[in-house]
Amino acid sequence: MDPFASPHNLDRQLHSLLGEASSNLCDWLAESGSQGPMPSSFDLPEVFPKKEGIPNSVLLKELQLLMNGSFRPSHPGALAHLDPPPLSASIVGELICAGLNNNLLAEELSPSLSLLERKLCKWFCEKLGLGNLSGGVAASGGSLSNLMALVMARNIAGLESDPSAVFFASEDCHVSLLKAVRIMGLKQESLQKVPTDEKGKLNISYLKSIFKKIKSEGKKCFAVVATAGTTVRGAIDPLSEIDQFCKKENIWLHVDGAIGGIYCLSTITSGVLGGLASADSITVNPQKLLGIAKTSSLLLVANKSHLSSAFSTGLPYAEPLTGNDSHGGELGIQGTRSAESLKLWIGLRQLGEDGIEKILLDSIKRKCYLESLIDSSKFRIISGPLHLLAFTPLDNTSYKSSDWSIRTRRSLLTSKFMLSRPMYRNRYYLKAVMGNPNTKFEDLKLLANLINHSIF
Repeated sequence: MDPFASPHNLDRQLHSLLGEASSNLCDWLAESGSQGPMPSSFDLPEVFPKKEGIPNSVLLKELQLLMNGSFRPSHPGALAHLDPPPLSASIVGELICAGLNNNLLAEELSPSLSLLERKLCKWFCEKLGLGNLSGGVAASGGSLSNLMALVMARNIAGLESDPSAVFFASEDCHVSLLKAVRIMGLKQESLQKVPTDEKGKLNISYLKSIFKKIKSEGKKCFAVVATAGTTVRGAIDPLSEIDQFCKKENIWLHVDGAIGGIYCLSTITSGVLGGLASADSITVNPQKLLGIAKTSSLLLVANKSHLSSAFSTGLPYAEPLTGNDSHGGELGIQGTRSAESLKLWIGLRQLGEDGIEKILLDSIKRKCYLESLIDSSKFRIISGPLHLLAFTPLDNTSYKSSDWSIRTRRSLLTSKFMLSRPMYRNRYYLKAVMGNPNTKFEDLKLLANLINHSIF
């Protein structure tokens, strides 16, 4: 058996393999509702290759073992994280992307797909209001998008060789920023965390005072990172006020909109992100809500030339492009990468703007509905304008909140509801993410009843 598809004739073995695998996947998806979000147990197939390759029939059986041990995001009770079920078209996009095996490193390795990515990034830029010079690049996750934004900001500020350079973000910023500090060779204190207010938003007064202090110490700032959708409660920093501060001080503004940036695709929901259009760069992760198969992250910039100025080293082994465009490998840290934008493009085409808007609005409706059902006389509920909320008993100590969250999460799992258990301001919470379109109001009624009757 030749493991590579024939370039001359229809490969019947490949056709059969894909057909059986697709059928098995459809069965797995169809039974997700009766199985629960997490497997109760599973068997792992042999990991290492044998001396001789194994037939497709055995491969499919081993693949089934892995599928049976997988998390099921399609289950209505899968509410723990920002991992919705995938769009059917995006699944197809993943398959075609793998089959094409094009490389976004250079346009000659991905002619149509490179152009597709540029145009798709430009469409997002226009929807977010970034202007005529804008552009972007796809990346394998928001962590990489945030890292590239910070590298670019430091480069533009001329501080790439200054180990004492700093940037600011709220105390509720994503952990990817601390990883970026380590990768960029900065000290931990280079990330200056700004306190947040009672709604989880960056406190602009503290930002100004801390900046003044840093400036008096002779340190230079290369960026402020505003968060549009914090991880625990979905809070959005005051983007307009931060933008005014950045313009006054001539500082790069990056918005980590991995969670909330996608809400700008609807005129109904975009109002909660006022000021986003003034950012120098924005991270957006369509995978976190729209059902685009992982991974799907975009780094969008107001001036696309900043990407190539920060990351272009030349591709002497690829034909140069004519005009002002750069090869994909010169627009970010990644060189070789798959055509992630294919899954995004086909998913957006399947949904249409009306379908996108419905997903956004429904996610907020589910959040508001669940919030209305949780007994506020028993629980402290924290949330924001997006689709996340977290809660913890009002009168519990830090120790008791830990014990309660462990017991309640375990109990909820037996009822096929999966919530996450974050630590927030020295207290454990249970967090529900309302991005699963398979979750109905009757599911939320049952969930709220279980929560309200949990034992403290």
